[in-house]
Amino acid sequence: MGVRANSRPGTRQPFTGMRRALAVGALSVLGAVTAFAAVSGPADAAASTLGAAAAQSGRYFGTAISASKLGDSQYTTIANREFNMITAENEMKIDATEPNRGQFNFTNGDRIYNWAVQNGKQVRGHTLAWHQQQPGWMQSLSGSSLRQAMIDHINGVMSHYKGKIAYWDVVNEAFDDSNGGRRDSNLQRTGNDWIEVAFRTARAADPAAKLCYNDYNIDNWSWAKTQGVYNMVRDFKSRGVPIDCVGLQSHFNSQSAYNSNYRTTISSFAALGVDVAITELDIQGGSAQTYANVTNDCLAVPRCVGITVWGVRDSDSWLGANTSPLLFDSSGNKKAAYTSVLNALNAAPPVSPSPSPSVSPSQSPSQSPSQSPSQSPSQSPSQSPSQSPSAEPGGCSATMRTVNSWPGGFQSEVTVTAGSAPVNGWTVNWTWPGGQSISSLWNGQQTVSGSNVTVRNAPYNGSISAGGSTTLGFTGNGSAATPSVTCTSP
Repeated sequence: MGVRANSRPGTRQPFTGMRRALAVGALSVLGAVTAFAAVSGPADAAASTLGAAAAQSGRYFGTAISASKLGDSQYTTIANREFNMITAENEMKIDATEPNRGQFNFTNGDRIYNWAVQNGKQVRGHTLAWHQQQPGWMQSLSGSSLRQAMIDHINGVMSHYKGKIAYWDVVNEAFDDSNGGRRDSNLQRTGNDWIEVAFRTARAADPAAKLCYNDYNIDNWSWAKTQGVYNMVRDFKSRGVPIDCVGLQSHFNSQSAYNSNYRTTISSFAALGVDVAITELDIQGGSAQTYANVTNDCLAVPRCVGITVWGVRDSDSWLGANTSPLLFDSSGNKKAAYTSVLNALNAAPPVSPSPSPSVSPSQSPSQSPSQSPSQSPSQSPSQSPSQSPSAEPGGCSATMRTVNSWPGGFQSEVTVTAGSAPVNGWTVNWTWPGGQSISSLWNGQQTVSGSNVTVRNAPYNGSISAGGSTTLGFTGNGSAATPSVTCTSP
């Protein structure tokens, strides 16, 4: 079992009093899963377990598993009954899988993987590139030698599990806790492009796996660290760097508390075109209301694909049983928080069953066409996508929708759709009705004249196949509005 030894800051400033050493449930990314079949039976029948209840809305509910506890019958009974996504706590990390350079060891990682698939569950890989839990040989390297070692490690681990892992936490905890910049680490000192190199290496190693960035204290939308990660993901998407998902670890405590803007964080990342997963959830004190809030925030965003709690019982938590952070007590009994989560999951609108439970790991959970965009508490439910004229053959059409809104600002997404012929370059136009303005735009190039806005395609998203679509997004100042949008193409 690997040793965890990185601090868990409680606020935007470094919080040095809390050291996650010897974390049985280190911080993996419990990212997102792929298509789970909905539970059979009447559409209004409440499911009796977390995994089954989550599957009704096309999501998963997972847990972290330790190989050392697979002989504990109470532990495995609860895990097998309740969860449908599994993450290895430590057994797939760098020190566990490559204890000596070029000599890989998958014994315990395979124990967890085999237990999961034999019980009909999917597995999330954690983690490939991280400044912690590096074996001694890797810690002694630097510069180009370390960079090559990182590349070799990614290739070695992903080739072993190729086609078997739905989501990989490619890079873990690479941002500083206070200023929103990169964390100083031996990997960072190999060059600022190391994260991009890791993702490109991972894509080549297993094109079917979804690739994720995972971090803690990126739950609060107002924090500098959250914005730093957001800007990196936006940059990666704009340049075609292969990133498919973001994992919010969501270790909530008195220093890093749940905030009502959590839903804004989830939907803002999702608006960039990535899946979002709550990967290592625990809540010190085990508040049933906070657990319900977190669950409902995920359910409100179609691209929030699932939730993983970091451990089965309180006694299995890296925080210690006395902090009561999980859904089952140390005796294996369901807590009030369990009931609140189950009720929230069962209240979510169901989606149609997946065609087959044996889908490729690279697929994402199916989403119902009737699922609406996530709304923040301040967003009016009456807001609807803007309407535009039907596209002429070979032309394009566009619609705008509000993703989030808050006092004095909002976030929107514009979808550009090709007609019956491919589009090679597009331009969208709209006129603000009440003094709105764009504060930040991505996936396009804007020109503004008074209240009139023109956005042209970016260099990488101008070509759209017949009937296909692409999106651009922006944050704006003023009251949320969805004016009619026109689209033209050469």
